Amino acid sequence: MIGVFVTFRYTDSFNEQAVRKIAETARAKFEGLPGLRSKAFTVNSGKREATNFYVWDSEDAAKAFFNDALLERVTGLYGVRPSVEFVQIATLVENARKD
Repeated sequence: MIGVFVTFRYTDSFNEQAVRKIAETARAKFEGLPGLRSKAFTVNSGKREATNFYVWDSEDAAKAFFNDALLERVTGLYGVRPSVEFVQIATLVENARKD
């Protein structure tokens, strides 16, 4: 498994409501995406950051997803180019509820 941190750092144009709206609108695009185990959209108002964290089944799936076209698209969407960091997941605990 591989994790990917995609972090958007803002200067003066940070708008938490806009970031939350982007996240809610984009959510459906990731449901059922092959190779993606989970994705979390996060907001840290104090640091003026939005970080999306992905958990992928494989490094190949993650690297295929994060291409130049995608980075250009999300730069336009969020208004700032993100940093992208790939990390190895040593182990994952999932406590999903089955309602």
